[in-house]
Amino acid sequence: MNNSKQSVVILVGPTAVGKTNVSIQLAKMLNAEIISGDSMQVYKGMDIGTAKITEQEMEGVPHHLIDILEPSDSFSTADYQKMVRAKISEIANRGKLPMIVGGTGLYIQSVLYDYTFTENSGDPVFRENMEKLAAEEGAGSLHAKLAAADPEAAAAIHENNTRRVIRALEILHTSGKTMSEHLKDQKREMLYNAILIGLTMDRQALYDRINERVDMMMEAGLLDEVKRLYDRNLRDSQAIQAIGYKELYEYLDGRVTLSEAVEQLKQNSRRYAKRQLTWFRNKMPVAWTDMTPPVNIELKKKEIFECIAGKLEV
Repeated sequence: MNNSKQSVVILVGPTAVGKTNVSIQLAKMLNAEIISGDSMQVYKGMDIGTAKITEQEMEGVPHHLIDILEPSDSFSTADYQKMVRAKISEIANRGKLPMIVGGTGLYIQSVLYDYTFTENSGDPVFRENMEKLAAEEGAGSLHAKLAAADPEAAAAIHENNTRRVIRALEILHTSGKTMSEHLKDQKREMLYNAILIGLTMDRQALYDRINERVDMMMEAGLLDEVKRLYDRNLRDSQAIQAIGYKELYEYLDGRVTLSEAVEQLKQNSRRYAKRQLTWFRNKMPVAWTDMTPPVNIELKKKEIFECIAGKLEV
């Protein structure tokens, strides 16, 4: 272990794999505080659709970067990087272990590596043209344009996240380099003694869990949650591009039936989980733990703890 670097534990994995339950027990065993690694849990009033941890589920473990922004606010990877690095120092100064838990790969990667985000001057005309294209031809058309120019960025950005897709295209337009090229040009030095643990699962088992989770979200009142945002006339904000919100907006707009919207939500969630796994496997040195049922969860937690503890030299 490099004692000159602050230790940080990172627990990653696709949506619905079981990160929340594992993270709480690990945090207790490691005397850790948890920083959310989810790009949408920063928004207030978006609880059910983002599977936000409840106060009861936290079991007294402090959590950070949850419910800090209004759904109308924008939030960039650079914003996340700055906030999390400050939180890591703050938690460490209290004598606790910082632990990042989530599934937004680019956000987590931005914290761990010495990346500086480009501050290219934007091109308002280009941006306006892209927004018009998205409005006329749909978010998928814009995402396909990015996929042709920068496949890596396209793999990391959901097609419904129009703002980030446009920003990636704008960087290419103004600088002549893709977002991925900007990151590759930078020194890939890990800033922390990062211990990366990933939870994975047989694909069909994971997809079944995702489908079940969506049904549970609907039963828990997801449609009402989305309608509250819809009634506030929140349309073009980054938050509304999240999976679970965009699809139900389509229903509230009268474009699809509720059953069609729910099926689309399940499909988009499954696709997102696949992209999450691909991202972490290709981009980070993650030690994977298989959580495919039937599995002894308590035994798995103990194995993960021992793996982390060994690397921390506890």
